[in-house]
This record gives sequence, C-alpha cells and structure tokens, in this order.
Amino acid sequence: MAVDVITGRHTTFGNKRSHALNSSRRTWKANLQKVRILVDGKPKRVWVSARALKSGKVTRV
Repeated sequence: MAVDVITGRHTTFGNKRSHALNSSRRTWKANLQKVRILVDGKPKRVWVSARALKSGKVTRV
C-alpha cells in the first residue's frame, strides 16, 4: 500500500452514510505522487502527498 514517507498519509476507511443513515464501507485515498527526493543524501523514488509537495516540506531532485 502506498504511504507518504513524509507525513504518513495513506488510504482512510469509513462509512458512506445516506440520508436515511444507511451505511456502506468506502475509502478516501490520499493524493500521492511518486517523486524523486533526497533521502539520506541520495536520490530515491518514493510516494509523497501533493499536500507535502505544495507546502514545501520536500524538494524534488
């Protein structure tokens, strides 16, 4: 399963609730991108969330 290496974001599970409060399982997928970043001084291809890229927590190589 793809997990953001910076923030740890991953697929979240829960219920879809209708107006009558019927429930069925659903998932929310994080917006993950496979990018090359520096990990321990070496370029590595890892999963990073779009939110982490946008906020400047990581820089691409």
